[in-house]
Amino acid sequence: MDLQVQKRETLGRKVNALRRKGLVPAELYGRGLENLHLTVPKKEFNKVFKVAGENTIVNIMLDNKKYPVLIQDVSYHPVTDEVLSADLYQVRMDEKLKVNVPVEFVGVAPAVKEKNGLLVKALQELEVEALPADIPHEFKVDVSKLVEIGQSIYVKDLTIPSGVKVLVNPETVVTTVTAKITEEEELAMQQAGSAGVETLKVETEEKKAERDATKSVTGEAAPATEGTKSATPKAAPAKEAPKASKK
Repeated sequence: MDLQVQKRETLGRKVNALRRKGLVPAELYGRGLENLHLTVPKKEFNKVFKVAGENTIVNIMLDNKKYPVLIQDVSYHPVTDEVLSADLYQVRMDEKLKVNVPVEFVGVAPAVKEKNGLLVKALQELEVEALPADIPHEFKVDVSKLVEIGQSIYVKDLTIPSGVKVLVNPETVVTTVTAKITEEEELAMQQAGSAGVETLKVETEEKKAERDATKSVTGEAAPATEGTKSATPKAAPAKEAPKASKK
């Protein structure tokens, strides 16, 4: 997929004028490459990004040159959900990358349709390592294999393309079918939680009364007991290493 872009001189808040003209401000960067400020036609960007996502190579066309990139860090307007900006990370086709590949669930689980089970989707994406050309667009998970309550599909059950290394434990659950909780079970859980809170409140009040009684007899504060924390200074948090700027 190709995406035509142009260089821009407009920076900062002035880019809002570009957005009103139907352009998306973007940054092209990569190892050994000077950051370039770009604009992309919004309609073309949305069309390509809908297909490519953040893990499929897109060819940026600029001044008769082609840059293979991954679209990353797309930001959206909080109200209209329109694309506000995007980063374009240039990749080397001979260098492996670590990226997250989305998981797409397909089919209907008989355990859900016929036995009133609940399909729990534990993973939405998988981290993989591969050459840019080998990165899969998605992993399809066929849930029609789940015929019984309690059955699961694991990472090890997925079909992994050649040249792709999955960086997730093979025993990790991708999806599973559980029994639905009845209204009676949900009510019982809520009551059990309320009972626990009341018990904790009573125990706390009893300990407070015991400390007050001890203080009135001795004239001194009772020594710290289990469940009573002494005030100790906290260690200062370690300083975070400064991050390299992409812009």
